[in-house]
Amino acid sequence: MKIINKDYDIDNIIEMAWCDKTSFDSIKLQTKLSEKEVIKIMRSNLKKTSFKVWRERVYGRKAKHEKI
Repeated sequence: MKIINKDYDIDNIIEMAWCDKTSFDSIKLQTKLSEKEVIKIMRSNLKKTSFKVWRERVYGRKAKHEKI
């Protein structure tokens, strides 16, 4: 398990990213990771098909993007 910062590990970040109610802005406030960094973590830690399913779920989803 790789530690991203002192408070969050990869598993916690992946869990937050999968949660439909947790926006990328919330993740950034909690972990200091941008949306691009979260996507990079998801891509490198999920199976290819799991990553593809996740991206299809979050793409354009209002709950994941507070600005939309």
